Amino acid sequence: MPVVSISKDPAALTMTVVAEFAAAIDRVWDAYADPRQLEKFWGPVEWPAMFTRHDFAVGGLSSYVMTGPEGETAGGYWRFTAVEPLRLFTVIDGFAGDDGAPNPELPSMKMTFTFEALDAGTRVTTLTLFTSADALEQVIAMGMEEGMRSAMSQIDGVLADLATFAATLPVAAQILSGTQVRVSRVIRGDVEQVWRAHHEPELMKKWLLGPDGWTMPVCEVAAEVGETYRYFWEPEGEGEGFGFDGELLESNPPYRSVATEHMTGTDYPSTVNELTLTPTAGGTLLSLVITYPSAEVRDMVLATGMTDGMETSYVRLEEELARASA
Repeated sequence: MPVVSISKDPAALTMTVVAEFAAAIDRVWDAYADPRQLEKFWGPVEWPAMFTRHDFAVGGLSSYVMTGPEGETAGGYWRFTAVEPLRLFTVIDGFAGDDGAPNPELPSMKMTFTFEALDAGTRVTTLTLFTSADALEQVIAMGMEEGMRSAMSQIDGVLADLATFAATLPVAAQILSGTQVRVSRVIRGDVEQVWRAHHEPELMKKWLLGPDGWTMPVCEVAAEVGETYRYFWEPEGEGEGFGFDGELLESNPPYRSVATEHMTGTDYPSTVNELTLTPTAGGTLLSLVITYPSAEVRDMVLATGMTDGMETSYVRLEEELARASA
């Protein structure tokens, strides 16, 4: 069992969980930074979690839903207040309602995860600070201690799975909910490079092209929240082009941006695209959560081979980043 000890200090309003893993510190850190990995152990075995948002940066927010054996659900959130890579991160952890908003009827708590390299692996110490003795008793009575033991018991399997989360893997799409898909890929480049590659028009025209044989003559970027953007592609030979337009809704460089996306010249409904960039040992984890108007539209778009075109683009992006760094 990874858990070495669990101790409670009612006077200090704390609970401390110490766990040790036979893996390097950067591998263990990535398991918390990558939502695809985190959701495989954050929650008891019988209550697996699904993260629909995971902004692993100061000021960022994570949202997740755990599903019980009978289909019942319990929501939660993290609000990041500190992130020191390979050393620690601190979150305000709380319960959320069906709409994802914090549930004021249940207590929130401050959790600090500290990572320490050992001769044979990594120690993670999770210190939870409660707001009151009543809050501590309430959460412990809800099964927090048992839940942490169960959750930690799953990490070894995630850490041993080097193939599923390898930095060399192509674009992958994962259905998160009835209308949401998360597209993920590790880009070999740092966060600032990948952010610029999504916001500098001349660079975007070099890689954001999808399958071979297309050009991007129009690339008008939205620089500030509330501004609109417009992209247009056309084939190198004969044929019709197509484009997308939308509005920038959120921007937190170089980690997160949110925008609507609409196919220009059509009455198709817009999607909402949430781009999150997270530094990992292999480069930058790019996560794009797309919210569609319906499951039918979601499945129709996925069936077009969208991820194949994205993979071709990201290979080009890595080539551009490699040339720039040479």
